[in-house]
Amino acid sequence: MQYFLSKAALDFFIAFGVVIGGAMLAGIGAVLVFLPPTNEMMLAADKLKIWAIVAAVGGTIDPMRVIDFNMLQGNLSPVVQQIFYIICAFLGAHMGTELVRLVCRGGL
Repeated sequence: MQYFLSKAALDFFIAFGVVIGGAMLAGIGAVLVFLPPTNEMMLAADKLKIWAIVAAVGGTIDPMRVIDFNMLQGNLSPVVQQIFYIICAFLGAHMGTELVRLVCRGGL
């Protein structure tokens, strides 16, 4: 159980960090090429959201294989675990995107 929760928390924070870090670097790049940084940061956060989820859960098709193989074998526990990891990664990426939007719109 400890490993399960630790991996779920790591997936959340990895996805969160990918979105936040990518958006911040996009803002720095936008300043260097004389574009509005807030617009570029929000666009980058939206574009990075799906890639943050992929990076957090392993960056390959392995989670889908685990779901497929175990679903066909009738083992639902690994399937539920993989879906939970994907949900945690999605929540991290979504929170990162919303934080970028909040900061860029001046809501903080």
